[in-house]
Amino acid sequence: MGPLLLALFLLHSCLPGGISDLREDLMFLKTEHALRLYRSVAAERSGDNLVISPVGVSIPLEILQFGAQGNTGRQLAEALGYTVRDQRVKEFLHAVYATLPNSSQGARMELACTLFVQVGTTLSPCFVEQVSRWANSSLEPANLSEPISAIQEDEWASRQTAGEGPGGSMRERGNAALAQLALVSTMSFRSTWRQRFSSTDTQLLPFTCAQGRVLRVPTMYQMAEVNYGQFRDPAGHQVGVLELPYLGSTASLLLVLPRDKDTPLAHIEPHLTASIIHIWTSSLRRARMDVFLPRFRIQNHFNLKSILNSWGVTDLFDPLKANLKGISGQDGFYVSEAIHKAKVEVSEEGTKTSAATALLLLKRSRIPIFKADRPFIFFLREPNTGFVFSIGRVSNPLD
Repeated sequence: MGPLLLALFLLHSCLPGGISDLREDLMFLKTEHALRLYRSVAAERSGDNLVISPVGVSIPLEILQFGAQGNTGRQLAEALGYTVRDQRVKEFLHAVYATLPNSSQGARMELACTLFVQVGTTLSPCFVEQVSRWANSSLEPANLSEPISAIQEDEWASRQTAGEGPGGSMRERGNAALAQLALVSTMSFRSTWRQRFSSTDTQLLPFTCAQGRVLRVPTMYQMAEVNYGQFRDPAGHQVGVLELPYLGSTASLLLVLPRDKDTPLAHIEPHLTASIIHIWTSSLRRARMDVFLPRFRIQNHFNLKSILNSWGVTDLFDPLKANLKGISGQDGFYVSEAIHKAKVEVSEEGTKTSAATALLLLKRSRIPIFKADRPFIFFLREPNTGFVFSIGRVSNPLD
């Protein structure tokens, strides 16, 4: 599973009121946020492969809440469904994030945020303390003199490793120069399956794309004990739901596949809710199955500004309305760009491998089959809390 990256470029910050109560409520809100984000992106990219990291989007917005005030803060709280200004929310999320970066039994989960600050910018000590304690975050001085658009994805990792900050142009409002900040959130997950697919069993099998085109794609196979269930969504569409665990139960890959080959994902996506996902996952049963899953690799680049604007987060990007005074105690910061970059790779080992044969694998028993030979939705999630790390769909495994 390749790294998931989020880059959020900004020129100030925000803060809200209070919402969330119980742990279950918050996890439902986080799942709703993930699904809402997915639907917003899916609507713009009909029929395309996509992957997006909800946690990679929410963490920078949570950090901005520590500096946001007034209407800017309220808009952020409404978009996320909660505010980290609520002490109970803050404590719970802090505890969840603290347990994520780990390396055990071949699994590695990492969350990190770096706030690059223009050299000479004075920050509020309170804001600095909050950021430094949030989801493995840190503050780094930087010379933000290059245009934001010049920063390419491959440069982010190298600049972070080298201790350099991303570029960003200085802006002016009237005669006052504005100091700039760049917030970079990275989420990466690397693991192996609890039960690996053997590369010798990978075959070229038919996959029917959303447009009806039939391709032959490298398809992995294993006979395994899995969590599986068959359900109907609120509109009556039948789906098969399969959960494939990774080593150490750190995370699992949840697959949602329409049972009817003529049912497009676009008919199912609008009906996905946190409640529906909870019902499905809690109703899965252990079953021995033949599992066929295409190898796939997806990389996406999104401009989050239009999505957040459609959610009502507008002041954050407005130089005249943004209220991010909590960052430094002064006016002058606003978010100039919000860019999300994500990638995911699923293969036989769970990370990177290759090898495929041209032999057709024949069914050798009468046990049930899960065959992802048409577009499907996937969730990379923490099975105990339902925390969604990434969500996406595979429309064409060869793209």
